[in-house]
Order: sequence, then C-alpha cells, then structure tokens
Amino acid sequence: MRLKSYYSPTVEDAIALARRELGPDAMLVNSRRTLPDTRHLGDYEVVFVTEAPFSNENDGPSPAPHPSPDRLSADVCDLKRELETMRRALTRSAYAPQQWKGASPDVSQAYSRLIGNDLNPELARAIVDAAERRLENRRQPESGAFEHALAQEVGSRISVQPALGRGEATPHIVALVGPPGCGKTTTLVKLAVNYGLASRRPVLLLCADTYRVAAANQLQSYAAILGVGFHVLETVTTLSQAIEENRGKELIFIDTPGFGFGDLDAAAELAGFLASRQDIDTQLVLPSSMKAADLTRTVDTFGIFRPQRLLFSKTDETNSFGPILNESARTGTPVSFLTTGQRIPEDLETATVGRLVELILSSRAAEMAGAAA
Repeated sequence: MRLKSYYSPTVEDAIALARRELGPDAMLVNSRRTLPDTRHLGDYEVVFVTEAPFSNENDGPSPAPHPSPDRLSADVCDLKRELETMRRALTRSAYAPQQWKGASPDVSQAYSRLIGNDLNPELARAIVDAAERRLENRRQPESGAFEHALAQEVGSRISVQPALGRGEATPHIVALVGPPGCGKTTTLVKLAVNYGLASRRPVLLLCADTYRVAAANQLQSYAAILGVGFHVLETVTTLSQAIEENRGKELIFIDTPGFGFGDLDAAAELAGFLASRQDIDTQLVLPSSMKAADLTRTVDTFGIFRPQRLLFSKTDETNSFGPILNESARTGTPVSFLTTGQRIPEDLETATVGRLVELILSSRAAEMAGAAA
C-alpha cells in the first residue's frame, strides 16, 4: 500500500491528476490546504492511497512523496477516519461558494467545521457570510473576533423553549411522539422525576402504546417505583376521558407508540386527536444519532401531530449536532430538552442556546473536519 500527495490550485484539479496517474482504483483519503513550506506547489494537497506501484514516467511537478504508509495499513481505525474526512471534503468542495476561493482562513475553516458537523450547506454558508459581515466595519478585529461572531450567528438561528405544557393553566399535559427506539418512555420518566416529583407536583403517567406489551409494562414498573398514577388507554376516547378525570394533577405525561414511516394510517387517529387539543403539548422526540436526511424525513412525517417542540435524545451517541439546528431552523420549531444517556433521571438537560452553540461548534466531528480543511 502506497500513499501519494498531489498539489494543485483546486481540489478538483488534484483529484483529476491523481486519477490519470494512479487509475480509478486509487482512493482519496485526505484533502487540506497546503502548509506554508509547500504552498508554492499549490493551494491544496490531496492524498491518495493505492496498492499499485507508482509510475516513474512523467510524475510532473505536483506529486510529492508522503511519509511511511505502514501506519495506515496497520491501523484500520485511522483509515476509516480518513475516509470520513474524504466524504466531508467532497461535500465541502461541492457546496463551497465560488467567491470563497482566496477567502480568509477563518471563513473557509468555519464553513468546513459546520459542514463537517452535518449542517445544511446553504445554512452553513449563510451563517459564515453573516459572521464575516459582522466584522466588515472593524479596522483591526481583535483575536477571536470571527469565532465570537460565528457563535453569535449560530445562536441567532437557534430557538429553545425548555418547557412542559401549553400556557400556565394546569394540568400541564405533555405527549411524547416519535419513531421506534427514539427513547420516548425513558425520556418521559426523566421528565416526570425532574419536573414533577422533584418539585412535589402530582404526576400521572398515561400509556397510549398498546402496540407493544413491553412498553406498557415498562412504564407501569416505573410508575410503581415512583409512586405515581398510571393508566393504559387503548383508544383516543378513553385517553380524553382519563385527562378529564385527572384535572387535579399538575403534570400528565402521555407515552405513545413508536410510529415508523409506514405506520401513518395507524397513527392518523391519535395524531388528529393530539393536533386538535389546545391543552396538550406534543413534543417530537428525535434521536440525535439519526442521519440528517432521515431526521428531516422523520420530522416531516410527524408533522401530522403538529408538535410544539423538538426534544433530541441520545446526544451521547453522536458527534454531529448540526441536524439539530437544521430541523429547528427549517421548521421554526424550538428545541426543549436533550437526553445525554440511559441513566434515570440524571441524563437530561434543558436546551439552551449556549449549550447548542457549544455542541455545534465544538463537537469532535466539527474539530476533525476543521483540522482537515
């Protein structure tokens, strides 16, 4: 296995040169801006790996030797990481605005970081452009000024609303909806403990998930441990009756089935009921580890429930948090809470602008992408 670097004014030109010399089987493993000591060779360095021997004919001025390839073949994890970097680099190349050729390192690196964190390319471009405009009238921006402007622009596009219920009237009724396996039941219990029992507020748990026997049993076990009321309800009529009969409670939590993309017919009656109730706060629980495209599709699918807030679960299972901003900004729906693990009730956070900015700009995924830019 051999590694070889190609230098060129653009990533695309370097890739084309490598393909001509090494053939279609060569694999791109990294691309980055050149260092000062190699800047004379081109603006970008693109690294390819191949098992074929290098040709000695007309190597040209751009190719240059790379350090020992043994480390790459010995460490599969490193190779996987570099392949992910390749994917992000190609994405950045496809969406990078033409006017950014020759842009400041702050601008190009910020864009790379956002794209590397799976932020929508158009949204990332708008954020970086706006951050740059914030500094246009400053003659000599102080150190870190662009990073501060970038954080402000990201924060300005984040909407948070860490609340339960709609309005001040009681009971505060919260229904959690979402796809299978998103963590609705454990999230519901965390909310009940942190915002009900911890404040000595009367709590009731209602289970509308009759599709899975285990779901009802699990929630019933939690209710018994917590010492709170619990009912299993098979129809929206009995659900409505249970709400009316328990108006003396302060918090009522409704657990619902996990509906997949093919379950819209089964979800229609419950969705219509929740969407029509002005006293029910329907929150859509979304796994942060879901791919950005699937997350968008899920949000659109659950639009029939008319959720008031987005609650992101499993933030401990991903390094890419851009999709949180993507969906909140795209739909105009605020983020309420984040779950950070399996522990009950500890692994629950209120969503704040500062925390989401930190995740989007400082996650490991963004750092890796920025380092490769």
